[in-house]
Amino acid sequence: MIIHVVTSGETLWGIAQRYGSSSKQIAAANELPDPNKLIVGQSLVIPVTAFYHTVRSGETLWSIAQRYGIQLNAIIQANHLSNPSMINVGTQLLIPPRTHVVQSNETLWQIAQHYGVDIQNLIRINHIQNPNQILVGTVLTIPFPKPVIDVNAYTINTGETGAKEVREVGAYLTSVMPFVYTMKADGGLTSIQDTPIIQAAKENNIIPLMSITNFTFQDPGTQLAHTILSNTQIQDRLLTNIMNTMKEKGYRGLNVDFENVQETDRELYNQFLQRAVNRLHPLGYSVSTALAPKTSSTQKGLLYEAHDYEAHGRIVDFVILMTYEWGYRFGPPQAISPLNEMKRVIDYAITVIPRNKIMMGFQIYARDWLLPHVKGQEAETFDMQEAIRRAQKFGATIQYDRIAQSPFFRYTDEQGRQHEVWFEDARSAQAKFDLVKNYRLLGISYWVLGYPFPQNWLLLEDNFGIRKG
Repeated sequence: MIIHVVTSGETLWGIAQRYGSSSKQIAAANELPDPNKLIVGQSLVIPVTAFYHTVRSGETLWSIAQRYGIQLNAIIQANHLSNPSMINVGTQLLIPPRTHVVQSNETLWQIAQHYGVDIQNLIRINHIQNPNQILVGTVLTIPFPKPVIDVNAYTINTGETGAKEVREVGAYLTSVMPFVYTMKADGGLTSIQDTPIIQAAKENNIIPLMSITNFTFQDPGTQLAHTILSNTQIQDRLLTNIMNTMKEKGYRGLNVDFENVQETDRELYNQFLQRAVNRLHPLGYSVSTALAPKTSSTQKGLLYEAHDYEAHGRIVDFVILMTYEWGYRFGPPQAISPLNEMKRVIDYAITVIPRNKIMMGFQIYARDWLLPHVKGQEAETFDMQEAIRRAQKFGATIQYDRIAQSPFFRYTDEQGRQHEVWFEDARSAQAKFDLVKNYRLLGISYWVLGYPFPQNWLLLEDNFGIRKG
């Protein structure tokens, strides 16, 4: 797919003509609130098979053609290159789709096998009505090879609401974590209405994972964590309750999210994780953890000190890096998931945790701060579609922070108050997907379902194959 950033005077019709698409397709792909009212700086996903490649140091046109398995002349023609031997680092090259002309006696299965692609993907991309009847001479678009990753999502809405959210994006998920079972000081657990979510997961071949935590919105959970982690009898009761719940509900693994833990309880936390693995692994359950976004082993602060990256990487099956919330709802306005900060966390994480055990956290909501910011004043949280609607309503121009790789805009409301909105768009999502690919991570974990962001799911599928349960 191609990402296009709207400039002054552009119309949807003109953009569609430029890329050989249609206004209707682009409007549907991006679920545009008002297709007749584009915003300067707004990014659009163009639903075509072609995409852009940015030339890196040492690359040649021939090596790029080899990488994508297409003819050299196809790139030259698509980019109208007069001197193919001279391409500069940083140049964006349009990579046209791979094509195959159906030969006599060929089947779709044979073609899929030849190119090493999923046959269902081949059928979908080419809008094939009857896979058993493909005419000789038909020109098929061949999807490019994609890395396969795990995709997890938390859901904070329970019952049928949470189930509906899972079904809406079920094709893109490997696992789902209803949030959350809260631990009790005696080793018990609170209960949540997760049965509909687990059922929806099973219907969509998604692995349901049980999530437990020590904190609530009213209590940071520091004392509760100490009570549990310092008493092995309480831990044993807790693990027994977890195992009984997982068996009863149909969970297939456990995600542990101890937060605000004292540094003095760090080793006790590691020991608890090992105890959990020792009990759950023989029964076929996975164990994972959620980790605060650290950039060094000595990082100070209640959120970080008890999270031992090296130990978690050794003990559990995978970890989720909570690489979001720099733009905290009670803090000053800034990117919620700035790419430069996320990269610092991953740079540290890969030194002590195997890459194939790391899931990068990705938030999918926007925030609106009143200006000037007053300490403790809460920003409004909503979805990306609402961000676009507000930019349209107040005539804002969308800007893009190149360091944070995040879009933002400012506007004045009906009461004359100034606002600053930070959100995600196709560009920022693609930047995060590139991070996962460049670092060869296990995958992505979304916080949290319930915030519509159609561009994200289109690009996710375009960039990756999704491992299913």
